[in-house]
Amino acid sequence: MQALITNIQGYSIHDGPGIRTVVFFKGCGLLCKWCANPECISRHVQTGFIGNLCAQCGKCVAVCPRGAINTDATMHRIDYGRCAGCGICVDACYYGALVRYGEKMSVEETFQAVRRDKMFYADNGGVTVSGGEPLLYPEFVAELFELCVNDKISTCVETSGFAKSENLLRILPLTDYLLFDIKHLNSDVHLEYTNRPNNLILDNARLAADSGADILYRVPLIPGVNDGIENIEETAGFLKQIQPEPKVQLMPYHRLGDSKYKALNMPYAFRGIDEIPRDKIEEARDSFVRFGIDCSISK
Repeated sequence: MQALITNIQGYSIHDGPGIRTVVFFKGCGLLCKWCANPECISRHVQTGFIGNLCAQCGKCVAVCPRGAINTDATMHRIDYGRCAGCGICVDACYYGALVRYGEKMSVEETFQAVRRDKMFYADNGGVTVSGGEPLLYPEFVAELFELCVNDKISTCVETSGFAKSENLLRILPLTDYLLFDIKHLNSDVHLEYTNRPNNLILDNARLAADSGADILYRVPLIPGVNDGIENIEETAGFLKQIQPEPKVQLMPYHRLGDSKYKALNMPYAFRGIDEIPRDKIEEARDSFVRFGIDCSISK
């Protein structure tokens, strides 16, 4: 069994309790306009180009079997209409200007990469599967988590909730912690900004809450999209409805994904949008607290 992995990141302190190793899966059912990991959206291997690292040596042009490298400086380096994502050009580039997004890995290979970091996990660290959307790979994640559970490695899933309910149910019994995104309570607005309505996500949130899972609901706080008081209060009301004492973490919008959009020659709808002021973030937090919800702010 194999899955497409974009990165395995060690010593993470923002993706679940303790120190964690994060496995980023490639592929997502949503198209969030603010997504900070655009390289994880497609379920296909992609090649990115980092222009300021290019030395114009021409080695990539010479080795590309499909003639997909543009030498015209006015164009993006890669012609994605021809590129097959084989990675030959990446291997030939001495300067790191070409990067491969996505590598097929087996469950055992992934587990061994996670296990190498076990010495750092202490009492509450472990592995977190993220993406993209890890619930698109339910059998792979289940098999990986079974190995982790047997090796006493804590497991965590970071999900948008947009996946088949049976996929979620397959993984929940093997999951110690669940990080569940709630982006907007209005389905029409959710559709506008993520390309999907929110009914499946809210259904899965109820399902996860009913299971008794240890859940941290994460709200990506996006300027002009879901940071208004009406949506915050509707979100708080929904969470109190499905779980007596929900925990929420606000994830303020940032622009760290901008360079990846450029590398993949993808349009970035939020380019130039300012980050949310601190007082606006605190206002959102206070609104959740008024509903009796334990709310923190991601650093």
